[in-house]
Amino acid sequence: MNPLVSFLQCLLIAISLFITPPVSASPLNIPRLSPTGGTFEHGYYFTDGQPKALSNFDPNDFETFYYKQTLDHFNFRPDSFSTFQQRYLINVKYWGGSNVSAPILAYLGAEAPIDDSLSSIGFLSENANRLQALQIFIEHRYYGKSIPFGSREEAFQNASTLGYFNSAQAIADYAEILIDVKKQLRAEHSPVIVIGGSYGGMLASWFRLKYPHVALGALASSAPILYFDNIIPPEKGYYSIVTKDFREASETCYQTIKKSWSVIDEIASQPKGLSILSRKFRTCSQLLTSSVLENYLMSMYTGAAQYNRPPSYPVTVVCGGIDGVSHGNDTLSKIFAGVVAYKGNKSCYVNEPKNKSETDVGWKWQTCSDMVIPIGISNDSMFPAYQFDLKDYIETCKAMYGVPPRPHWATTYFGGHDIKLALSRFASNIIFSNGLRDPYSSGGVLENISDTVVAVYTKNGSHCLDIVGANTTDPDWLVKQRKVEVKIIKGWLAKYYAELQAYSNNKSIPL
Repeated sequence: MNPLVSFLQCLLIAISLFITPPVSASPLNIPRLSPTGGTFEHGYYFTDGQPKALSNFDPNDFETFYYKQTLDHFNFRPDSFSTFQQRYLINVKYWGGSNVSAPILAYLGAEAPIDDSLSSIGFLSENANRLQALQIFIEHRYYGKSIPFGSREEAFQNASTLGYFNSAQAIADYAEILIDVKKQLRAEHSPVIVIGGSYGGMLASWFRLKYPHVALGALASSAPILYFDNIIPPEKGYYSIVTKDFREASETCYQTIKKSWSVIDEIASQPKGLSILSRKFRTCSQLLTSSVLENYLMSMYTGAAQYNRPPSYPVTVVCGGIDGVSHGNDTLSKIFAGVVAYKGNKSCYVNEPKNKSETDVGWKWQTCSDMVIPIGISNDSMFPAYQFDLKDYIETCKAMYGVPPRPHWATTYFGGHDIKLALSRFASNIIFSNGLRDPYSSGGVLENISDTVVAVYTKNGSHCLDIVGANTTDPDWLVKQRKVEVKIIKGWLAKYYAELQAYSNNKSIPL
């Protein structure tokens, strides 16, 4: 049996929180687009202890606010004027003030509550002082405490209430809040730089395109805006880079993983085979199908690759376990050694969470509405081959929610096809940052589109590595990437202030 037929999730705040492509699943599962991979970011595996953060994050510097947000920005039906409370947090510690039109750094929340982003996304706090910038973190609708219809149960009840849950509504939310905050602070001329990672990075780039009068520029970290509508072949993307990451780390590790799927299926087909697998992998409960184990392993490998960060580099950790096994030389003993190396020595593994997180539930809807990311697996991958089937994908979504997804909507509304030709004619002030070890970089913008729409990438970087908190162990290439991004943003601000001054001196000169 092909394990994939018997798929992800961007990230998850922890590897257990982002849905990686199950081996045996329907085509609905698209890897979470989260900037952080919590299991690795906060885990045990740093041999010399946790790296020391360079920023002095203090949650007490943030004040929480709620904005009375419009439910539907694009309709004039009476029910469209319903409202909900949308959460955002502001830090004015380093802000130069409205009297000098000091800038605003705005982090656009993605598919998770905003809370964890405050501490994990270091780019804003690390640069607020040097830029004299106000920081604002805005929560995405339908996550955290920004829930329409009064409760999560009501909001997620059916497609009628979920229908307002999409990317276009989200960036319209951000526009309303930013305009209101600037008005409240009497900071109408303070330039806004929007920042986002992963799905939030896509939102940041799209925000700059749709609301250039609100945001002066955007830093879009690990934003796979080309991963729609078959702009890249489904089988040439995400899993190809996961495979490349592992193969570059160790050829024998790659070969062992590639071989393991057929070994698991062969054992599972035998009498009491699932019991054998349960004992072999020390599962927290008896396996009822081999797909549970395969999904778990697939999630581990993709998580390790997506968040393959210094100083330990998770892919190297996994392969070190597989290649250096001390007990047993068979394929599955090696695979289990990789699990232990990655997860640590635990009493049991392969536990299925009883309750899905709000991110799992929310992201599932998003990938069944406008975030249709076609992901397949080629024959030369270390994973079993899988061909993305759009028709099956649509039917599965319809069965779950009663409505079909719109697989072509992202490129219709935001663009994507012939992006260099299109954006070079009108877009400006966007940084597309990537790390080429990130599986989602396959859908990223990796070359300059114009002098002001630029690609800043690193060969060894991983998912959103440039915007998470800086550490003392960060390699030079990462430090340089962040410096390049800050230099570009400073250039945008300098040009803006020069034009603002010219406008103030001669109001006949438009900004």
